Amino acid sequence: MDQKAKILYVEDDLTLSFVTRDNLELHGYTVDFTDNGLDALKMFDENRYDLCILDVMLPKMDGYALAERIRSVNQEIPIIFLTAKSTKEDKIYGLRLGADDYITKPFSIEELVLKIEVFLKRSGRKPAREAGRGSCDFGHFRFDMANHRLESPEGKRQLTHREAELMKVLCLNRDTIVKRDDLLMKVWGDDHYFASRSLDVFISRLRKYLKSDPSVKIENIHNVGYRLKTE
Repeated sequence: MDQKAKILYVEDDLTLSFVTRDNLELHGYTVDFTDNGLDALKMFDENRYDLCILDVMLPKMDGYALAERIRSVNQEIPIIFLTAKSTKEDKIYGLRLGADDYITKPFSIEELVLKIEVFLKRSGRKPAREAGRGSCDFGHFRFDMANHRLESPEGKRQLTHREAELMKVLCLNRDTIVKRDDLLMKVWGDDHYFASRSLDVFISRLRKYLKSDPSVKIENIHNVGYRLKTE
């Protein structure tokens, strides 16, 4: 990469953070580190980052609250949670707050780096199918694919990376059923159980964003997949 991607990393386990930072820097990333949520929020306000890695159990402000504050000012930056909280409920809660992914401790550096690379590639690439096609119109919405922005008469909404990836696949296949497994592989890169649960959360998010136009629906085709449909 010509310019190093800059990562905000927040973790109160200093031993783990030292090893993780060292490995991320060896992979070519610039890492700003702090061990508490309040300092992290101040750093986020004062700097530009390409991706955030947040522990959940943080002093002064926990990772969930920090993610909410970050999302209130930046809908697009990828947020990855690192945490020992491994129940499905915890993971789904984190996704509903606006996180893009969730890695349970203990984790491998290789897994973390792979997920970072996936998000950073998505932030800068345009799928071949989108060449010459920067937007998608449906109902009273326009989806600006390049800028991850959903526009309507009510205003503009900045989508997160994963929301935008999911919206792109549905838009590019409008009025066509996209198989659930295909969505999981294209947007998550796997079809495991947690990715499948995540897909349900993200579909719910998109439906909420589209509810101002009753003619637009994301249909659930039972045991098959989803279809973006306009009446």
